[in-house]
Amino acid sequence: MRRKVVVTGIGMVTCLGTGVETNWEAIKAGRSGIGPISLFDTSLFVTRIAGEVRGEFDPAGRVPAKELRRMDRYQQFGLVAAGEAMTDSGFEGPPENPFRYGVVVGSGMGGLFTIETGVLQYHAKGPKALHPLLIPKAVINLCPGMLSIKYGFKGPNFGIVNACTSGTSAIGEGYWLVREGRADMVLAGGAEAVVTPLSVAAFNALRALSTRNGDPTAASRPFDKDRDGFVIAEGAGMLVLESEEHAARRGAHAYAEIAGYGATGDAYHFVMPDPEAEGAYHCMKMAVEDAEIAPSCIEYINAHGTSTDLNDKMETLAIRRLFGSHAYRMSISSTKSMTGHLIGAAGAVEAIYSLMALKTGVIPPTINLDNPDPACDLDYTPNKAATRQMEYALSNSFAFGGQNASLVFRRIT
Repeated sequence: MRRKVVVTGIGMVTCLGTGVETNWEAIKAGRSGIGPISLFDTSLFVTRIAGEVRGEFDPAGRVPAKELRRMDRYQQFGLVAAGEAMTDSGFEGPPENPFRYGVVVGSGMGGLFTIETGVLQYHAKGPKALHPLLIPKAVINLCPGMLSIKYGFKGPNFGIVNACTSGTSAIGEGYWLVREGRADMVLAGGAEAVVTPLSVAAFNALRALSTRNGDPTAASRPFDKDRDGFVIAEGAGMLVLESEEHAARRGAHAYAEIAGYGATGDAYHFVMPDPEAEGAYHCMKMAVEDAEIAPSCIEYINAHGTSTDLNDKMETLAIRRLFGSHAYRMSISSTKSMTGHLIGAAGAVEAIYSLMALKTGVIPPTINLDNPDPACDLDYTPNKAATRQMEYALSNSFAFGGQNASLVFRRIT
């Protein structure tokens, strides 16, 4: 039996701040959170900017001090965003039947801070210097594990490791769990803390990052001819998913319905996207078909839009192929122009922005789109937010390795 799945709670942490309201006000205003890296010395680095979660992020008071010492930075982001989402949902617990409540969280790299620090300690002082909780702080499945402990959710519980699609994949898998009746509520999303020396150096070695160090807020420029790479970022986004019946029983407010989910693989290259956009096209098509609507029903797309040459062209091609002439009538934007690329948390954060666009009728802008790439010829909402009443929105995530995931949301009137 296919059940309707609604989103009843949302929470987030990004370089724009903590909380959905703070983030949404910044996004509507076209304000970038990208700036110089302060977490480590970047004097020897080619790239010295990031979407860093800065001093206003304070998990104290939200997470007990003893627990904080046991967590990597990405886990802290995840627990704070989850706390925001659970509070927003109005769920007070305990769960009626804990085995009907699950947690699915995506992360591309997990506890990189812990791993890098551990390696340095090992080489400096030997194996006895390692922190006894290095493994729990580093592995990806411990973020959903910690959330299950915190909220007493004993149902399906797992981590998703799918690079840049991790957050979207987690929401999609959580949606399936609720839709197919295996769970009544799932806390789903993504968390990432990849602004670390090794990560930035490694992405520099790939020549994937922007080097616009002198003008950080203009560095992420999806679909612009002058883009020179993505801006790495960190944070988390969490959503509370419920069956419509479960939400109604407890009188919960619903932001929107998750109407469709698609997931495909390019089977093309370990880093580059398929230039023919086969995987991305079929992923979006699958999500639209799962929603049981025509492609022309989609009025807004929150694009993956990384600000890299190949990805932006590929996504544009995929959209044109699926939507035909309707592609030129849709509104599209890349909020990565303001947040940077949160890797495994990107899809979850962007799903929340898509929900807010549906709810408010505001299309977020793609800032820094001053000189559009002729190969990217759609309406990417350049530089200034627009208004549009809409019923359906699509959110895309595409990853190294060719993993693709798309979600369709329907506005609840």
